[in-house]
Order: sequence, then C-alpha cells, then structure tokens
Amino acid sequence: MEIRSKEFKKRSVFAIHDANLQQALGKARGGFVGKRAQQAAELPEFEQLREEAKNTKNHILDNLDHYLERYEAAVTKAGGQVHWARDAEEARKIILDICKRVDAKTVTKGKSMVSEEIGLNEALIENGMEVVETDLGEYIIQLAHEPPSHIIAPAVHKTKDQVSDLFEAAHGGPRKTEVADLVNEARRVLRDKYFRADVGITGGNFLVAETGSSIIVTNEGNGDLTQTLAKVHIVTSGIERVVPTLDDATLFLRLLARSATGQETETYTTISTGPRRAEDLDGPEEYHVVLVDNGRSKMLAGRFKEMLRCIRCGACMNHCPVYGAVGGHAYGWVYPGPMGSVLTPLIKGLDNAYDLPNACTLNGRCASVCPVKIPLPDLLRELRHMQHQQDITPAMQKRALKVWSFVATRPKLYHALEQIGARVLSGIAKNGSIRRLPLASGWTDVRDLPAPAGRTFLELWQGKRGQR
Repeated sequence: MEIRSKEFKKRSVFAIHDANLQQALGKARGGFVGKRAQQAAELPEFEQLREEAKNTKNHILDNLDHYLERYEAAVTKAGGQVHWARDAEEARKIILDICKRVDAKTVTKGKSMVSEEIGLNEALIENGMEVVETDLGEYIIQLAHEPPSHIIAPAVHKTKDQVSDLFEAAHGGPRKTEVADLVNEARRVLRDKYFRADVGITGGNFLVAETGSSIIVTNEGNGDLTQTLAKVHIVTSGIERVVPTLDDATLFLRLLARSATGQETETYTTISTGPRRAEDLDGPEEYHVVLVDNGRSKMLAGRFKEMLRCIRCGACMNHCPVYGAVGGHAYGWVYPGPMGSVLTPLIKGLDNAYDLPNACTLNGRCASVCPVKIPLPDLLRELRHMQHQQDITPAMQKRALKVWSFVATRPKLYHALEQIGARVLSGIAKNGSIRRLPLASGWTDVRDLPAPAGRTFLELWQGKRGQR
C-alpha cells in the first residue's frame, strides 16, 4: 500500500466534509466505546489483567529471541516451516515463491494487517493470481478498491447504501438493502472461492512458542475456511506476536475481544498447529509461517519498545477524537489512529508521516483504554521531539513554537494575554459559541467553537476560593 501520510491535512479536510463518511463514523462512534466500558465494568479483575498483560509482554520483548527460536523449533517439529523476512520486500518474495511453487491460481485471505503492511495483495495480483478477501469488511473494501480504514472493522467508513451499491455492481441485481441479505449474498459468492483456493493466507493474533501454534480470532468463521480448505496455509505475522505458552495466550484473549469489539470473547478462536496429519479429516498439506521484522527490531532496541506490546485491538482509535472525526483513510497508510501515528513514522520514516504525531490532542484516552498500557501520548511526544531534533519541523511551525516559548516562560505576560483572549472571545460569541473565527477556520468551518466564560480558569478558580 502506497503511503500517503503527507496528505493528512488535505485528506482530513475532505473527510470532515464527506457526509457519507460522517454518517458512518457517527453510527460506529458510540458502539465500540460503550460495549468496551460495559465489559470492563463486568469483569472485576479487568485492570489487574491489563497490568499482568503489560508485564508479560515486557518479559516477552526482553527475551524475544529465545521465544522466537522456541517457536520455530515447535513449528518445525509439527511439520511446518518458518520463514524470516527482514522487510516488506523479502516477505512478499517468500510468499510469492511459495505460491508459484504450488502453481497457485486462487488465493483466499483472512484479515491480516501485516499483509496490508507488506503490500501483499498487489504483488500476488501482479503475478496473475486471483486474490479474494474473505473477511466481510475486507471483501467490501476490496470491491471498492480501498484500503482498510480500521484495523478490526475495515469497512467502518461505509454506509449500508454504499455497500448495497458495491454488491449490486459486483454481483448483479436485484439490489439488496437489508444487512442480513447483504451478508448472505457475500456468503454465497465467497463459498465457491474457498473450495477453489490453492493457498489460504491468514494473520496470526498470537504465536505460541510452547506448541508452535498460530491463533486467530474472528466473528465470521472465514479464517477457519481459509486455512483448512486450501492445500497450503500461510500465516503472516510480526515477530512481536509470539507468546510463551497457551496459558499466556488466554490472558491476552481475555483482553482482546473486550477491548476491540466489546465482546466477552470473539465468536471463533482457532488454534492451528502444522499441516494436516494422517488422522485429520481436513487441513492444509503445507503450513508456513512468515515472520516479518520490517523495522520491529529497531523499535525493540530503542525508545519505542513499548509500542511492540500492541495486540492490535483498535481500542485506541475507537476512543480517539481525531480518528472519530476524520476516519482511518486520512492517516494515509495501513495503521490509523494513535497506534498508527506512532507506527507509521517509525516504519515509513518521520519525514513521510510528519503530521501524524502532531495531529494528536494528547488527551490521553488512548493510553487509558489500551489493554497492555502502552503510553501512546508519551511516544507521540517523543516523535515530535525527534522531528524537532532532525530539523524537519516546518518553518512556520518553528516560528510559532518560538513565540509560544517566549510567552509561556513569562507568566505575567502569559496570564495577561490569556485574560485579553478570554474576554475578546466571550465578547464576540453568540449564544455561547463562535460561528466564525479568523485563523481558526479549520475548526469553525465544520463546527462552532465553544466560547470561554469571559474569565480565565485561574481567575475562576481563585474567585471560587475567595482569592484575588
């Protein structure tokens, strides 16, 4: 997938004015948040599990080489093969070589963010293979020729009417308008693809060093059909997804669904270990795991090691006011939201994703809901600091920061200007809000600006305490 993060501002403006996108985001906004809160409240040990998951992940990352070697040995013992890919290009080549060797014509895919990260679909299609996404959301955006806009709900930006139009164009009429009918239509079309597939590719939510197993979680069962009906099963995963034991995997599974979709557990949790054995009724003849580094080792050795704790639940973006306003496509690459604002600059370069760390309001909601307690606002601040150190901050922003620094380090001047600003803004407001404001059109073009009370917070606080 081509990176377009340099267009973040332009794409954000477009997103804010896109009525269909705003309708879709509005419907999704409260669902994930409310359901997660309910699940967390109903599990008394939820916060204890978060702390335990954080500590377990830290232990894994401190001993990652050990657990990866154990995992490779266990996969080999079970009859599978592990392939190591240093970057996206090497990962694509490994998978292409496997597909060409078995003369693959049709490749089915379960949802895999790593396959998006390495640009796998494009490479397979360029080599003459039919690639079919089997996750419903991924299938929808494949028909729309769009990338995912969310890591767990790829088509969250689409309205039902838009999906109806896509299905009518791809499958022919009559046009379906009910969700159940659309789901059944997708099921009918995809069923034949599963049986014709030569290779099935899935992601790996967790890789178990103890048994050499890969674990995927889905709500549709498409992952099971993808990896059991094709002759060859390929797992694509980042090197950080390994866990020591099945018991450790259950710890993260208790957090994953609750944090992602607000479910106690996903509908399907599937554990795969090696190719089909003689006594098995079904399963692939070959089992391959492609472990992708693609910048992760560099993160492991530096300040951003904590980012590798991420279990790809999407809770950070579900709670992010910026993501909620502009959606995932504005971020311009595979990973959107707070986690994408950290990962994209680290993987694709600070200069290629300058705006992402700077778009964050640093409100901290992402860190407060992260199931493995990644301090995302701290990492975003660190990225901003690195941008400043590398002198890639735009000239206008540099001048603004200098002015801010001058004022902020002089408290009397700061409070005087603050008092003037509060009174002026309060004076021009109508009914408690400001419809138009010079130098703030990016805000007031699409929403009213709440007016201040006419006095600063410090004045209000001191007045409440009877102080001058």
